[in-house]
Amino acid sequence: MSETPYPQHTALSLAASGVPVLPLRRGKVPFGNCPACADNACGGRPNMKSAGPCRCPGVCHAWAAATTDPAVLASPAWTAAWRRAVSVGYHPGGAGLTVVDLDDADAIAWARTALPATRTVATTRGEHWIYRGAMRSVNAVRPGVDLKSTMAYARYLGPGTGPMADLPDTVRALAVKEPSAARPGPQAATVPAGAGSGECPHRTPAYLARGIAMAEQRITEASSAIHATVYRTFLAVLSRHGRCGCLTDAHVARLFAAAQSKGETPRHCTDAWTNARTTLGL
Repeated sequence: MSETPYPQHTALSLAASGVPVLPLRRGKVPFGNCPACADNACGGRPNMKSAGPCRCPGVCHAWAAATTDPAVLASPAWTAAWRRAVSVGYHPGGAGLTVVDLDDADAIAWARTALPATRTVATTRGEHWIYRGAMRSVNAVRPGVDLKSTMAYARYLGPGTGPMADLPDTVRALAVKEPSAARPGPQAATVPAGAGSGECPHRTPAYLARGIAMAEQRITEASSAIHATVYRTFLAVLSRHGRCGCLTDAHVARLFAAAQSKGETPRHCTDAWTNARTTLGL
């Protein structure tokens, strides 16, 4: 018996409103990789070694498989998964949303004093506070509090109550722990320092600023082979600046924005960045 009655019907309704959805099996978890995608063999999702989209027609890539396409949601592979699903998951970041997942009464009490009111959805143990606006996802920003937005999924538990507020700076600030060089991803991660003292070898901040600007220009002026251009540009930036610790989230966001202006998806940007880091051993 499904926790969500008729999960496929619920999913189609959400998708029609612009919310990317995916089926969840018992335990509130996505379906596992199919044989063709096992052990990162398909090469088209975060943390895989080769760039490019996975063309698997199934549902085996968690948040990265979430979609609003009704044809995909009603396809044979997805329909078979919906029959086994117990609930509906969705990708908040893909819908331009951020979920503050409050896991217990103490976390809820904290939110009521620290965060602006917004739409609230009751969960098994706590509440989801939903804001309009996307950001990176980070777990355990404080006891009992997770942030779910880009590169994450949340369980759909109903429309909730109350008007939805814009994502406030107080929530964005929760994701900032310490200033550090970082790659994009669901959790903060520092770029490993190179050999020696780890001090930045660049003489002035202008050197890095000029390098980022040139990288943006290379991407935005590309007229063909966009995937390859983005990957090569990321590789060049990381080879020059990836080991000294001078790259920040803001720099990475500028590169991703340039790539997305040429039609790249956030997922493809993350794939290319991760693959470039892997190639360089970062």
